[in-house]
Amino acid sequence: MSRKEIGARIRELREIQNYTRECLAEKVNISSKFLYEIEAGKKGFSAAILCRLSQALSVSCDYIMLGDETNSRGNEKLICVLEKLEPKQTGRIQNILKILYEMCDAI
Repeated sequence: MSRKEIGARIRELREIQNYTRECLAEKVNISSKFLYEIEAGKKGFSAAILCRLSQALSVSCDYIMLGDETNSRGNEKLICVLEKLEPKQTGRIQNILKILYEMCDAI
């Protein structure tokens, strides 16, 4: 993906959420000028800024960078659920998933 495509996606997400450039820049802890340069495709940004953008815009880093969030967003939700389980429950879930995987493989 090019900087322009990534910047356009960030701008679109910002506008969908009705954030001004100043508001989003404040949430991400960068200047509004730097955010403008990112959105215009003039500047790149660090992984730390990417993480803060994804949190502020409620999307995955994959979506910002690639325009694809289906797999990563689903994985993030699954990981959040698994982190809340007790170790015994996690083992049971792993066994169930293994059985389901084998069933899908057999079809």
